[in-house]
Amino acid sequence: MPKKALSTDSAIDVLDFAVRMVEAGYRVALCTLVEIRGGSSRPLGAHMAVADDGRYCGYVSGGCTEAAIAAEALEAFASGHDRFVMLGEGSPFFDIILPCGGGITVAIHMLRDIEPICSVVTRMRNRQEASLSYASGNEQLSFGANGPHTGWDGDVFVTCYRPAVRVLLSGRTLEVEVAAQVAEAAGYEVVLYDQAKVGDPDPSMIDADTAVALLQHDIELEMPVLNAALNANPFYIGALGSSRTHERRVERLREIGHSSDVIGRIKAPIGLFGRARDAHSLALSVIADIAACRQSTLTSA
Repeated sequence: MPKKALSTDSAIDVLDFAVRMVEAGYRVALCTLVEIRGGSSRPLGAHMAVADDGRYCGYVSGGCTEAAIAAEALEAFASGHDRFVMLGEGSPFFDIILPCGGGITVAIHMLRDIEPICSVVTRMRNRQEASLSYASGNEQLSFGANGPHTGWDGDVFVTCYRPAVRVLLSGRTLEVEVAAQVAEAAGYEVVLYDQAKVGDPDPSMIDADTAVALLQHDIELEMPVLNAALNANPFYIGALGSSRTHERRVERLREIGHSSDVIGRIKAPIGLFGRARDAHSLALSVIADIAACRQSTLTSA
């Protein structure tokens, strides 16, 4: 009987669950969303992991089909072969209707070798991209260091993985404390940077999956991390302050050699919506802005 083991839609959590269950002696199926017809509440490549005792985690829809997918995985164990399951529009299961009105196809693969998954988990924890390729013809899963995009490549389905969003918050303010709480609640990795305590930032902290938010009230204190961010390639750089403050910030950055194009990467004033005058509103504005920018980056990739 299918039973949810934990509630998560994080790819690394689902893959880690699969590895742990296999190592504990269970057979495990990795279920992957490989086709969307019309609308869908999850993206291509979304995963579930199902153990042969019925425990499962992950989502391939909004929660309305997961138990049915888990039941199909248990039948796959009994048959000894992988399978594809269609739900919603175009599906033979007339009694399962997706709320979005669309349809999905899920590939159910019985794991025979967990090394590809272990390699993905390792790379993601080291903040490196990775991919899994599923060849349904021979029912095999293989690891790749990266891939062009998630989707079908001929008769092979490729799932690409990016490291978790890291939010580097600079400052010693109440705004930083509250923003850190909101970012952690959103599932982001949070790094608190205090120049007064740790000196100049380590460049390795800032990669392409990092958002840098400067919530200082002093331009000189923010200069070390802002300089490091402009010399790196984070997907987001935002800085607190009025238009007048930003003019002084731009002047200071030009003095230390940054071009107008590079300085133009800074979102100032920071945040998704207008001027926020309390810490909680500012935190929501900043983290929502980071989330919107991340989504835009992934969509355009």
